[in-house]
Amino acid sequence: MSVLKMSNTLKSSQRLQMFRLFISLLFGVVSLFASNQDILSAQEAFAVKFEKSGDSLAVDITLGDKIYLYQNSIKLEILKDGKMINITKDIKLPPTTNYHDEEVFFDILTLNIASKLYDKADKVVLSYQGCSSAGLCYQPLSADYILNPSMAKPTLDETDSITDSLKTGNFWLVLLTFFGFGLLLALTPCIFPMIPILSSIIVSHSESENMSATRGLYLSFVYVLSMSVAYTIAGVVAGLFGANIQTAMQNPYVLVSFAIVFVSLAFSMFGYFEIALPSSWQTKIDKISKNTQGKKGSLAVAVMGFLSALIVGPCVAPPLAGALVYIGQTGDAVLGGLALFVLSFGMGVPLLLVGLGAGKYMPKPGGWMTKVSQVFGVVMLLLAVWILDRILPAYISFVLFGLVGIISGIYFVRQKNIALKIVAVVLLVFGAIGFAGAYNGSDNILSPLQANSSSSHLGFQKVKTIEELLNIVEQNKDSVVMVDFTASWCIGCQELEQYTFSDPIVRDSVSGFVLLQADTTHNTEDDKKLLKHFKLFGPPVILFFKDGKLLSNKIVGYKNPKQFIEVLGANGI
Repeated sequence: MSVLKMSNTLKSSQRLQMFRLFISLLFGVVSLFASNQDILSAQEAFAVKFEKSGDSLAVDITLGDKIYLYQNSIKLEILKDGKMINITKDIKLPPTTNYHDEEVFFDILTLNIASKLYDKADKVVLSYQGCSSAGLCYQPLSADYILNPSMAKPTLDETDSITDSLKTGNFWLVLLTFFGFGLLLALTPCIFPMIPILSSIIVSHSESENMSATRGLYLSFVYVLSMSVAYTIAGVVAGLFGANIQTAMQNPYVLVSFAIVFVSLAFSMFGYFEIALPSSWQTKIDKISKNTQGKKGSLAVAVMGFLSALIVGPCVAPPLAGALVYIGQTGDAVLGGLALFVLSFGMGVPLLLVGLGAGKYMPKPGGWMTKVSQVFGVVMLLLAVWILDRILPAYISFVLFGLVGIISGIYFVRQKNIALKIVAVVLLVFGAIGFAGAYNGSDNILSPLQANSSSSHLGFQKVKTIEELLNIVEQNKDSVVMVDFTASWCIGCQELEQYTFSDPIVRDSVSGFVLLQADTTHNTEDDKKLLKHFKLFGPPVILFFKDGKLLSNKIVGYKNPKQFIEVLGANGI
């Protein structure tokens, strides 16, 4: 009865708007599955711009292709003396178009607000709602224009927002949020190289003991825990001392040493020798730790997890950068470190599932284990080449990948087991692609078959020093300057180059920009000064300058073309 009474109190126009919104949303959801067309984001569909002109304030709403705006959804309000005042009735609207029995606007709508309507007001608020003729309707949207500068608040980009949440958020909610960030980062290429490393560990343990789901989960837990500890220590050090968490591990001597470790592991799995501590040491360790069969080898797994985290290196993403900025600004290594720990542990959740599944479905030890170990030995060799790719010319990396793939493929194709023959075919194809990449002169490991991949991407001007960069910004105050911080070993940078910078819409959007690129591959003193000047912790990061000033929103980590355009919109460019 109360629901019916409430319904009867609604005005007919309100009921019509609610019904229309419900039907359009329902139709929009169905259309998302039924249509292959690209759906515009709200920022792309409705570009709102406020501009003072003489004695009036002009509000321009530029509508995207096939986007229309409902006339009766438009509402203009002012905030004055702490109260919202509706001034819609005092605004003259341009002629409308009748579309499906609704009065709508297409293309562009301009609203002029006389100064007397917003005199002594703090801000103007525009509310609106529209749809796409493809069938998708957008939620009601709003935009505002600050008239009183004291009302303005600085716009925080994603990284700064996360930093701010660490300062003001609930302790347990912050940790839970960072664990969720870690789960999202697990879907990025950051964690992929660790999967074969952990799998090879489980395989090697299966040769000497009966593997179970519990045992596999335990080994993966030790691995992930050690990985998380490594991330936390590196992150806290980076936050407190301003170190570059990525480039710190990109020294050629360090990379070559790690590559040698993986090559050694590979030949160990090929059966040439066994990597083990001296028996006297192992006996003492067993006595001290009182290892049972279920805990045997935990130390080696922990060391491998710790090293793997340092080798792969954390992807610089807003959550990680936010935690590092928080530690650097506040010196609170406790909350910042815990946030990094749960972030990295969330990244490792897929590895726990890998360990659980491998342990559950791993057959009993037998002769077949020798061949499986050899397969993972090949994987170790590929990981060694992947590590060296950061310091080697691209064509040499492709040749090494090709050699590993072809030689191992020829070996496995001669085996009688059908599974090994399938592996052999995959390796042969991989090897052929590696040689094709070297032949094509590709410089991107993500696109080995694309010759001269940079030809379809943005034409950046290289900068090496902070002085050079700031001089160019100063000389181009009339233009937007975009600065891309990149490195050859940075997967996120390669993704930006391959998928975002090659997008036609992105290229058109930045066509009038001055494009600068700072390559921090070798972590020189100039590279360190550049990163330190802008308080950055490593690539990929993109900064924007307008009128000679650094804009508030930056890009941290990989962003797809749609997200890239949204950041441009947030910066008002």
